[in-house]
Amino acid sequence: MKHFTPLFLLLALISCQKEPKLTIAPLLLEGGDCESCAQVHILVPQLLDETSVAKTINTAISEELIYFLKFDEEEEVNTVEAAMASFGNSYQKMVKEFGATAAPWEAEVLGEIAYESPVLVSLKLDTYSFTGGAHGYGARIWLNFDAVSGKELDPTELFMDVEGFAKMVETNFRSTYGIPQNAPINSSGFMFEEDTFHLPEHMGFTPTGLQLHYNQYEIASYADGPIAFTLPFKEVNAFLKEAYRITPN
Repeated sequence: MKHFTPLFLLLALISCQKEPKLTIAPLLLEGGDCESCAQVHILVPQLLDETSVAKTINTAISEELIYFLKFDEEEEVNTVEAAMASFGNSYQKMVKEFGATAAPWEAEVLGEIAYESPVLVSLKLDTYSFTGGAHGYGARIWLNFDAVSGKELDPTELFMDVEGFAKMVETNFRSTYGIPQNAPINSSGFMFEEDTFHLPEHMGFTPTGLQLHYNQYEIASYADGPIAFTLPFKEVNAFLKEAYRITPN
């Protein structure tokens, strides 16, 4: 099944920020010039500013794309274009060895600056890949950056009280999914490791709050899909470091 999003919608997603401060242009990359070739479609923001923040974000995007597309772990790949070629070449090697599949491999990445303030920038990358089997796999990647220093931030670096924040999120999670506060977290079918709640690997800011996103298989089965919810700023601010606290619009 094709998952390609119409170009005009992708362009709108990248360009429709309210009062943008970063200078952004869409970067479109496509690979696979025949029906039997691996298909690659990438549309991500490219920052044009000559600032440390812009350079850090552009580098982070390139690194994520290379990691996502590089299929041969032994192959040295240093550019996105080389990673795209690696993906296509790996598919052709597979075809030569095992024969063509019913559908060629495909990879798609859609990225956008989801949130921007004088102190924080959040980048969202939605990825999808199919490399054979019964179905493809989609995932969301959140990357957060200090808008002043340009540093890429681990999610835990946003908070002054990570443990307190995790407890608040667990209480909210249990309430949302109808899990009693004194019951095991997996009692309703979730698959938290060691039956212990943990924050998702990926979280990032949106205009309405902080989105916490568990990708497929992280805490639930593939059939359950991703588990995501957004906490309003007023609930998150108490746990954020003072430098990153956000005033809702």
